[in-house]
This record gives sequence, structure tokens and C-alpha cells, in this order.
Amino acid sequence: MGSTKQKTINALSWSFIDNVSNKLITFVIGIVIARMLTPAEYGLIGMTTMFFALSQIFIDSGFTDALIRKKEPTGIEYSSVFYFNIIVSILFYITFYLSAPLISDFFNEPQLILIVQVLSLNVIIHAFALVQRTILIKNVNFKLQTKISVISSLSAGLIGILLAYNGWGVWSLVWRSIFSSLAGVLLLWFWSKFRPTLQFSLLTIKEMFGFGSKLLGAWLINTIYNNVYYLIIGKFFSAKELGLYTRAEQFSALPSSNINGIIQKVSYPVLAELSDDKIKLKAAYKKLIKSTMFITFTVMLWMAAVAVPLIEVLLGDRWLESAQYLQLIVFAGMLYPLHSLNLNMLKVEGRSDLFLKLEVIKKIIAIPVIIIGIIFGIKTMLIGLIINSFIAYYLNSLYFGNSIDYPAKEQIIDLIPTFGIAMLMGLVLFTLNLIINLEPIIKLGLLTACGLVIVLSLSEIFKLNGYLEIKEVVVKKIKNYN
Repeated sequence: MGSTKQKTINALSWSFIDNVSNKLITFVIGIVIARMLTPAEYGLIGMTTMFFALSQIFIDSGFTDALIRKKEPTGIEYSSVFYFNIIVSILFYITFYLSAPLISDFFNEPQLILIVQVLSLNVIIHAFALVQRTILIKNVNFKLQTKISVISSLSAGLIGILLAYNGWGVWSLVWRSIFSSLAGVLLLWFWSKFRPTLQFSLLTIKEMFGFGSKLLGAWLINTIYNNVYYLIIGKFFSAKELGLYTRAEQFSALPSSNINGIIQKVSYPVLAELSDDKIKLKAAYKKLIKSTMFITFTVMLWMAAVAVPLIEVLLGDRWLESAQYLQLIVFAGMLYPLHSLNLNMLKVEGRSDLFLKLEVIKKIIAIPVIIIGIIFGIKTMLIGLIINSFIAYYLNSLYFGNSIDYPAKEQIIDLIPTFGIAMLMGLVLFTLNLIINLEPIIKLGLLTACGLVIVLSLSEIFKLNGYLEIKEVVVKKIKNYN
């Protein structure tokens, strides 16, 4: 258990640094660029999001998880997946290139033709490094991933800022995306030892697809659901509204996607090692959700409380309308890390069939939310998203909880103290925000300091397990550094 715990701590630490540094660089650079662009220009990129997200799911086809789950994949298995990824990516590139005029007509945005055709290059570029990235994840080598992410994000971001400053508009976002992908792939090839051999086994592909196909179906449904809102807002509202929504979601995604990404990458390979010992598996899982949700609840509810001064300080008045979207999106995304943990446990158990079944059920339940959004507007749709997020969590935990004797009720009881403290902090900050009349930057700093004092003081007083776990890791890291 000790070695597993140490491996988990090291993996979480480096994955946290990877996600935070990468997303923080992207976030900060995005703020700089957003101050030079308009919401409508961001909206144009948002219109393409769903199409490229879907292509990545098909290119991977669940093989990443299938390779991670295998104890010792062979060279021919890695090579077969590599060539499969390349072939499928080329097919998707051709499809997007030829379909660009149709996508442009759908949104009634002529600029999208060339934007889609150029951004489609990302599809092929990403495919060249999927196996290398999978090997790093399987080996829990997040230190190297961190180095690659930081270099590619920073260099691409600087290029994006330079282009935006020189009046390239939406194309500064396009070329920033292309260069980031290209830099990441080149660095992965430079530092990775894997090189594909001239071997391809159709039998290997069929074997892994038996497991991966269920995940493919699940991820496909999930990706459509997560990105259909871009499609709806872009089609039935405007590029400006989509731009405002996109920025609000990116603010919310900084903590939620970071934590979500860490949990997905780290928990699956680490917990997979404990799959034969239910007692250790449950113990490790309980520690993960307590520490994960301590950070998630605190950061997300802080963001909801200070949304107005946060947007005003970082983006300026032209983006202020996105603050209301941000406050709602935060509540909808607050439980995403819990979703990931529960679903990852199903993969650990080898239940990709149940994984798919759950995704189908949850997305059928979500269809009314989409219809409501088209009829009653974006804010009503986001309220529906919040409700659906809680239903989805219950379904995930209901199916998984029984397998390791950790049902939804017990999970919720474990998380109530953490949520209570974070919610109290959020309510206090929200009230102070309405009362205090100061310059936005001063108000934001004051509210943030107040929030930290409330959370840390109450966590110490009540000895929250999640807080104490994180504190232990931080103290050890500081001691090792000194």
C-alpha cells in the first residue's frame, strides 16, 4: 500500500503541475489575447469545437485505455495502434476539408470555410503522438509530460499574442492551436523512446477494439453532449453569445478540467494495480475523492462568488456579460471530477459495457435540457445542466458503489463537511461582493483573501480528511525541497 500511495502522490503531484502549469499558461495567454479580440471572434472558434472533439474520439477509439489496461503491451500492439490512429486521422482530415462549406452554411459564417480547413491539420498532427502519450500515462511519467506541455503551450501562446497584437484577429487563435499541437508532437517524438516498427496486426486491433469499442461509444456520446451546446448557441443565437459562453466555460474549466484531467490520467493506471484487493481499492478511492473534492468545491464556489469582479479585472467590460454564465456553469461542472472517478472505477473493473450503458442513460435524460435551451435561452439551459449533473453523479455512483461497497449515500456523507465549508465561504463572499464598493481589483483581492481564511480556518478546526491529506503532501514536498 505504501508504494502505491507514494506512486499516487508523485503522479498526482506531477499531473497537477502539468495540468495547472499548462492550463494556467493557456489561461493567462487567453486573457491577453481576449483583450485584443471580440467575443464574436472567439465564437467562430467555438463553432468548430464539437467537430474536432468528435474526431479525436474516433481516432483514439478507446485504444489508449485498452493499452493502459494491458499489463505488458508488445511492440506490435503499440505499432498497430499507431498506424490505426494515422489512417483514421487522414480520413477525418479529408472529411473535414470537404465538409467545411457545409459547416459554414450551417452557422451562416463564411469565414468558417478556411478556418475549418486549416484547423483540420490538428487532427493529423495529434494522431502522430497518441501512442507516445499513452506510454507516458501507462508508466505514470507525468514529469516529462509536464515539461512538454509547458514548452508547447508557452511558445504557441507567445505566437498567438504576437499575431493578435498585429491584427490577425481570429487567425491568431487558429495558428496558436496549430503550433501548440505541432510543438507538443515534436517534443514527444524527441523525448520518447517509442518508434513504430513496420508491423501491423489486424487481429490486435480487433482484440483491443472489443474493450475499446464500448469506451468509444461512451466517449462519443459524452463528447457530443459536452459540445452540443456550442452547436446550439452558435446556430440559434450568435457568434457573440457563443464567445461569451466559451470564455465563461474556459474560466470554469481552469479548475474543473484540471482536476478532472488529473483524476482521469492518474487514478486509472494507479487504481488498476489494486483491482484485485477490494479493501485497498476502496481505501485509496475514498482518499482520492475527499482530497479531490476539497480542492474542487473550494475553487469552484469561490469562482461563482467572485465572478463579476473576476471577469471585470481579467477581461474587461466587453466580456462582463459572461459573468452570469460563469456562475451557472461552475455549479454544473462542480461534480465532474466525481463523475470521472466513478467512471474510471468501472474501467478498472473491466466494465466498459456498463460504462457505455451509463453514458446512454444519462444523455437520454439530458435531451430535454437541450430542447429547453433552444426554446427558453442559454441561462435556462445552464440551470438544466446543473440538475442533470447531480442526476448523472447519482447514476454513476449507484452502479459503481456496490462493486466495492462504497455506495452513493456513503460518498455523499463523506463529502458533506467539505461542501458545507466551501458553500459557507461562497455565500459570505457573494454577500460581501454585493455590499463592498471598491475598485474591482482591490475587491477581488480582498474577497479571495477572506475566502482562504474561512476555508483554511474551518478545515483546521474540523480536521477535514481531504484537507489534511493535501496538507501532508504539501508539507512533505516543502521539506524535500529544503
